[in-house]
Amino acid sequence: QVQLVESGGGLVQPGGSLTLSCTASGFNFSRYAMAWVRQVPGKGLEWTSYISGAGRVDHADFVKARFTISRDNAKNSMYLQMRNLQHDDTAVYYCTKLPAFDGRYYCFGDDCRRLYDAWGQGTQVTVSS
Repeated sequence: QVQLVESGGGLVQPGGSLTLSCTASGFNFSRYAMAWVRQVPGKGLEWTSYISGAGRVDHADFVKARFTISRDNAKNSMYLQMRNLQHDDTAVYYCTKLPAFDGRYYCFGDDCRRLYDAWGQGTQVTVSS
């Protein structure tokens, strides 16, 4: 049974930092691309960061230079280092699995649910002073 468990969310002031973690089980983690997708209040799901099975990474323009995605296949884990957080980054962040080693990863809204075949329960990140 595929399981993704996120941790590391919380309340942070603008300009602050957080690191999210995702621990995977139930599948061969190193063979699949992973991503972080977030749900901003009042908006649809939006893809944020992607890492292929080979470690190729990409970030959405609105987080580029602030967020860094990484993975540790030995620990079946993925991470998202977030710096200089802003109010607009307030969202539930989901760890997701792509059913492929690499491939299309950009999505928005319901397309994200179709593209990524496994989701964690989500972790809340709130940026507020």
